[in-house]
Amino acid sequence: MSIKLLLALLGSSALLGAVIGYVFRWLLGLSRKGSIEVEVKQLMLDAREKAEKLLAEAEAASKEKALNIEAAALEKEEKITRQEERVFKREETLDKKQQELDKEVELVKSKIEEVKNIKDRADALLSERTTELARVAGLSKDQAKEQLYQELEKEAGEDLMARVMKLEREGMEKVERRAKEILTTAIHRLGNSVAADTMATAVTIPNDEIKGKIIGKEGRNIKAFERAAGVEVIIDDTPGSIVLSSFDPLRRAIARMALENLILDGRIQPAKIEETVEKAKADVNKIIKEKAEAACFETGVINLDPRLMMILGRLHFRTSYGQSVLQHSTEMAHIAGMIAEEMGANVQIAKAGALLHDIGKALDHEVQGTHVEIGRRVLQKFGVSEEVVKAMQAHHEEYPYETVESIIVQVADAISGGRPGARRDSVENYLKRLGDIEEIANSFPGVEKCYAISAGREVRVFVKPDEMNDFQARELARNIANRIEAELKYPGEVKVNVIRESRAIEFAR
Repeated sequence: MSIKLLLALLGSSALLGAVIGYVFRWLLGLSRKGSIEVEVKQLMLDAREKAEKLLAEAEAASKEKALNIEAAALEKEEKITRQEERVFKREETLDKKQQELDKEVELVKSKIEEVKNIKDRADALLSERTTELARVAGLSKDQAKEQLYQELEKEAGEDLMARVMKLEREGMEKVERRAKEILTTAIHRLGNSVAADTMATAVTIPNDEIKGKIIGKEGRNIKAFERAAGVEVIIDDTPGSIVLSSFDPLRRAIARMALENLILDGRIQPAKIEETVEKAKADVNKIIKEKAEAACFETGVINLDPRLMMILGRLHFRTSYGQSVLQHSTEMAHIAGMIAEEMGANVQIAKAGALLHDIGKALDHEVQGTHVEIGRRVLQKFGVSEEVVKAMQAHHEEYPYETVESIIVQVADAISGGRPGARRDSVENYLKRLGDIEEIANSFPGVEKCYAISAGREVRVFVKPDEMNDFQARELARNIANRIEAELKYPGEVKVNVIRESRAIEFAR
């Protein structure tokens, strides 16, 4: 009985616990439901506030965009209005110009009619004059007409000649004045020394005993030197001097340097000679490189192939009429750059063409052809631009002038070679050139006498006035200049001055 009671108590207590747990769970659910509703309401309030804020911002942005669009539309409208006003004004201007043009056309038409009338009257007067001349002179109409035409042709020819001479003189004066300004500016800005730089082949020795050492026993020293240096050593009775002879200026420079070093050292023997010559070759190559770099740096011509620069540097030992070819080329580059700058041409091409114009002379004793043709092949081989090749190839007129820079290089060559003191010339060549100029002038018919003056820079030609007129005298001057230019070689230019004058002489007794 007690066990049943205990089991009943346990069952009832379990049921009571379950009921109490359910009640607590229900109360807990109610409390949680209340807190969730509060949160949901808070979230709804926050969302509403945020939506209102976004709506206000959107409305403000839309108003601002509307204002911007309206302003842009107003601006475009104003611009279109201004353009329409300009178009209207332009149309009005064009209408006025068209009216003026129509008036001018009408005026020209009236002038044409007036000219036609004048021409008709002139033809009528000419016909009357021809008939009258035929009646008075007893000539036929054709003969009178021919005589009249000859008179008119003579009068018109003299007037035409005077006008042509005036126009030619004025045009030449303007061109010469501008050319003189450019050339004078280039020459004045250059300011180089006028002393000629020459490569001597004579070596000074301290005493004549050195000659015996140089010759050596049975001439073995001089033979070894000539074999190693590739030059001929001339030892004569001239005191204090030994002459080195070779067609190659580079060999002469190496031989001179080697011989001077041997004289200073005092030990002259075949082995020492070969060693000294090799050392001189290395020193000369160093000088060649330094001179080429200095010339390129001085003239501003850069980016040349190193092998091309070595060929350029050899021109330091090459001379033309006593003038160093490298110095001449450097001087030409400065002059060409100045002239190109004045004329608005390409300064760099003009400078490069002038600096490299005689590069063929460094190889003309080794390669067949003129130095211009050799230079063209050398520049093309080392990838020099075609504009520079065109600028250098025409300086002796072997090729046509294809660019402005080619003419500038030729002018710079004439200035550098023809300036006072630049080149030396022998008296025999000087006199021969004067004689050749006079001989060319005397070979033309109608020449009475001629004189070459101003060191061959000018030739004055006196013609027989009864054998040629002024037109023929001008043509003679042009023909003489063309002959001199084609047949003679000279620095600078030669002025041909043809003089035609008539003198009437009478004696009062």
